[in-house]
Amino acid sequence: MGKITAILEQAQQRGKQGNLPYSGALLPNEAHQLTQLAPGAKLVDVRSKAELDFVGRIPGAIEIEWATYPGMVANPNFMAALEQQVDKEALVMFICRTGARSHNAAIAAANVGFNESYNVIEGFEGDKDTAGHRNAVNGWRVAKLPWQQN
Repeated sequence: MGKITAILEQAQQRGKQGNLPYSGALLPNEAHQLTQLAPGAKLVDVRSKAELDFVGRIPGAIEIEWATYPGMVANPNFMAALEQQVDKEALVMFICRTGARSHNAAIAAANVGFNESYNVIEGFEGDKDTAGHRNAVNGWRVAKLPWQQN
């Protein structure tokens, strides 16, 4: 079994266990590996422009806000932008701060025919630690995956 298949099977198993309405749930390091190994795989960062500008960006990720700052108002152009930038046949992975908005984006994408739609659980900043701070427990940054700050 190839590395890509092994990662996707694990993600799909998590999806079944969580009764997710999309293909599966990936850990940040798995999503990063897929961006390197799977031809045509797309990582879509759905955080707000403010988060991208002030917290950090993932090099090579497609950036489409799920909700806009301030107010975190739903982006009415999300699906149009996604369909314009990502082929429906592509393996598409959604990431946000913690995995909540990306979960909703994965559901929305699956509902319109993105059949290989995955959520990156833990997200970019991960869960809060006992002091209430992110970027300490898990997530893309804690895994020391590529990111940059403006």
